[in-house]
Amino acid sequence: MAGKYLDITGVGIEFNTGGTKFRALQNVNLKMEKGEFVSLIGHSGCGKSTVLNIVAGLLRATEGGVALEGREVDEPGPDRAVVFQNHSLMPWLTVYENVELAVNQVFRKTKSRAERREWIEHNLKLVNMDHAMNKLPGEISGGMKQRVGIARCLAMQPKVLLMDEPFGALDALTRAQLQDSLMRIQAELGNTVIMITHDVDEAVLLSDRIVMMTNGPAATIGEILQIDLPRPRDRLELAEDPDFVHLRQQVLEFLYAKHVNPDTKARGEAKPAPLRDASAPAPDDDSPSGGADTQAA
Repeated sequence: MAGKYLDITGVGIEFNTGGTKFRALQNVNLKMEKGEFVSLIGHSGCGKSTVLNIVAGLLRATEGGVALEGREVDEPGPDRAVVFQNHSLMPWLTVYENVELAVNQVFRKTKSRAERREWIEHNLKLVNMDHAMNKLPGEISGGMKQRVGIARCLAMQPKVLLMDEPFGALDALTRAQLQDSLMRIQAELGNTVIMITHDVDEAVLLSDRIVMMTNGPAATIGEILQIDLPRPRDRLELAEDPDFVHLRQQVLEFLYAKHVNPDTKARGEAKPAPLRDASAPAPDDDSPSGGADTQAA
């Protein structure tokens, strides 16, 4: 694609692990257009979270780099907001106050107090959480907490929304509801989104393109699959749609035939272990320290 709104060029990164160097990524190249939704998928340890953290400015690439609208990304900034698998809400603050933290950080000098309040309420309404704005995180469900985390990021008006398996710890029904909400919000706001997922159906349902990563070490982009399904998308209609089924099969073929889970291959098993169940929480261990890059973020 010709668009260069977000440009990841020649990115590679090494980590020092116990005196030795571990090459996590090698020559990663991806260009995204404004408003595009891209999913990163691959087996655990393939560097998905590392790519995300480099785009977020939380990690510096050893080689190559990232540019957003022609400007180099070399540190965190409000133009890139991250939604993690865990909501990361402040437990002593209300739903409203958690979103207010981000809004005050970005808009204290440009919006009046009344404008900021209206903006906070608007973003809570986007995720259907305006009714619970005065509740504490301990008084709402896991899915509702994740909605607040998404509202907090949207309220920053980021140019790029980065999502690190945001629905991975939720039950299947709540996950489906949030997927539908995300599609509606993205259609309304035109956000540029990069999302990590282990769920093939989720990737095909939500994405404009799916970026499939090879196994590490020295992981890179193996294939990029264009998702030309028309929008808006209805999960029930797509379940038996031949184009959806074919696209899903292409991702599965890459994961299970072309790039077998290295842990399974090492055990000599005839078939790779399936991707984990969508409703079962499991952190992505993309870094050599077992997910330390996500925790550090």
